[in-house]
Amino acid sequence: MTSGGRQQTIINSLCNIKLRHIILSVLGSFILYSSRVAQHTNKINKNNMMKMGSSFTSVASTAFNMPKIGLGTLGLDPTEAKTTINEALSLGYRLFDCAPVYFNEMNIGDAFHEATTGVPRGDVFITSKLAGTFHRAEHVEPALRKTLNDLRLGYLDLFLVHWPVAFKYVDFDPSIRGWDNEDIDDSEGGKNIDPTVSLRDTWHAMESLVDKGLVKHIGVANFPVMLLHDMLSYSRIPPAVNQVEIHPYNQQPKLLEYCKSRNITVQAYSPLGTPGFKESDEPRILSDPVLNEMARSKGITVAQLCLQWSLQRGCSVIAKSSNIQHLEENLLVNHKNEFVSGAVQLSSDEMDKIAALDRGYRFFRPEEWWPENPVPVFH
Repeated sequence: MTSGGRQQTIINSLCNIKLRHIILSVLGSFILYSSRVAQHTNKINKNNMMKMGSSFTSVASTAFNMPKIGLGTLGLDPTEAKTTINEALSLGYRLFDCAPVYFNEMNIGDAFHEATTGVPRGDVFITSKLAGTFHRAEHVEPALRKTLNDLRLGYLDLFLVHWPVAFKYVDFDPSIRGWDNEDIDDSEGGKNIDPTVSLRDTWHAMESLVDKGLVKHIGVANFPVMLLHDMLSYSRIPPAVNQVEIHPYNQQPKLLEYCKSRNITVQAYSPLGTPGFKESDEPRILSDPVLNEMARSKGITVAQLCLQWSLQRGCSVIAKSSNIQHLEENLLVNHKNEFVSGAVQLSSDEMDKIAALDRGYRFFRPEEWWPENPVPVFH
């Protein structure tokens, strides 16, 4: 081999060595980067599996995936909140319906924060509502932030306008959790109704909450068709939900049909007819002979029958109970909060029989709460 040939061989060998070093260096950097990504991912996954309270300030996403059966908290004794929330989470409840005028959000927030079930925040759907005293646009966000503070949350999955009637503003200290009194729910027989507040202004303030990531979705409660129809004419973000009183004695088929045609989910509250709140002379749905006979023939309770009826009509439902047996029975209708084709189904004939029970009877009649300034919301 000539001197020039040996020199070229040495050069080629050195080039190959240098190339190998470069390749190894690049591979080493890639492996180190992949390892760090994997460690970071594992850390995120571990954090997400921490108990609920530890991950309750997660950033809101925009997907609408509301469970079909939820636990209502109206009338939930603050002293029972921790036990009831833990039992509900353990059984599989993933939707919780709250409101400041239930005067237990602080206790519910503590229950969520101290929950021992290991359910991550992202798996739970939490709703609260805007009280009538905070309808004026500048009061909407402070009211929400008060609720978030009480519930110890970073965001809500759904925020509803509780009633389509505004009341005079009641001041509060945003730094204090809970409420010292029930002034925000005191209408003084209707004297505190404020007719100068526009629902349009309230709704635009609600929309800004979505823009800021404070809530995932917004909706309404107790809205009749014409108020919904008007709202759709000016809303930039249409209501995702209309939560209304629906049970076999108050079926609201026209409202249900309208909402379905506008892609508004109807959520039924008091699906069993408020057995714990009704007056003694009011009808008792759970004692209805037609419903009892039908439930016996299917081997289920009347409560389960009513919930299944609502689900088959396309509604989601909010049922309240602190009794663990009732909590479990209610959820068994919709196993794991997903519609199961193999579950007990009502035939078209059975649905027709229940339809015939409709009386248009409401257990919640706001015009009777406000006799000094009656606002017949549903008439």
